[in-house]
Amino acid sequence: MKYFAVFLSMKDEELSRIHRQKHLDFLAQKRESGTVLMNGRFTDGTGGLIIYRAENEESAVSLVKQDPYISLGARDYEIREWDMETNYEF
Repeated sequence: MKYFAVFLSMKDEELSRIHRQKHLDFLAQKRESGTVLMNGRFTDGTGGLIIYRAENEESAVSLVKQDPYISLGARDYEIREWDMETNYEF
């Protein structure tokens, strides 16, 4: 399984407000199924970040396009494969 960081940049504030609950419900469902590792908003109001787990980028993009924020035109997205480090030395 691979990880993908998806940046959701603000496209339309009004559509984001209107579809926020649909977006949050979508994320909750994907967290329960294990395809969303974590998510959160940027404190400056410019968008948010979601970490997806998927087999490949094509699968991750398919998930992203199901998000109501994307499918309903509230946000744009940028996706990057992310190599999650788990062995840090402090």
